[in-house]
Amino acid sequence: MTTYIVLSNWTEQGIKTVRESPRRLDAAKALVEEMGGSIRAFYLTMGEYDMVVICEAPDDAVAARFALALGSQGNVKTCTMKAFPEEAYREIIRSLG
Repeated sequence: MTTYIVLSNWTEQGIKTVRESPRRLDAAKALVEEMGGSIRAFYLTMGEYDMVVICEAPDDAVAARFALALGSQGNVKTCTMKAFPEEAYREIIRSLG
């Protein structure tokens, strides 16, 4: 599985209905699981982003579908980053020669 970091901000619609946010998080967890992935961690954050999600997906296409599905609901805007674990990082650096 590949790890992705999803940085999220509520939209105007999302913050107006913020009390529904826990239910939407549960629905997002179910959605990514249906796609073959999982949410490993969720954080409410203070600063530039409202929420940070660490998730796993089988490939980039699944991660993109998940992000698009979330965004299409109109409650959040996302910025998704592919994350390389330490072992992969070390291999990438070793491959530089």
